[in-house]
Amino acid sequence: MKNRRRKLGDAGEALACEHLLALGHTVLERNWTYAHLEVDIITLSGDGLHFVEVKTRTAPSGAEPEESVGLAKQRKLVAAAEAFVHKRGNEALKENQDLHFDVFSVIFERESVRVRYIPEAFIPIFYSI
Repeated sequence: MKNRRRKLGDAGEALACEHLLALGHTVLERNWTYAHLEVDIITLSGDGLHFVEVKTRTAPSGAEPEESVGLAKQRKLVAAAEAFVHKRGNEALKENQDLHFDVFSVIFERESVRVRYIPEAFIPIFYSI
């Protein structure tokens, strides 16, 4: 079961990377981890660094995948972004660029895939970067 879920997640992340590249993003990291924190995809675009949470499901899905990115997950994503900026900020972040917290939703249906990219899915008011 775990292996099947990991393959599904990997497929969703691959689709998300393709989509983000087509939008002009540069993928800096996939599955970036630090201590107990993790970010699915980190990209750089003209407007700053994007920390992307990818949620992948198979149809039928009871709710939209992005609905599972609640406050606890948002806080973890922000903490991971803070760690990334402290560790790699000078290298990755150019002056006066913003941090963006995006969600990428993927639903695999029988013979199709439904994707939804939500840039700036949330704007944290509690981070300290």
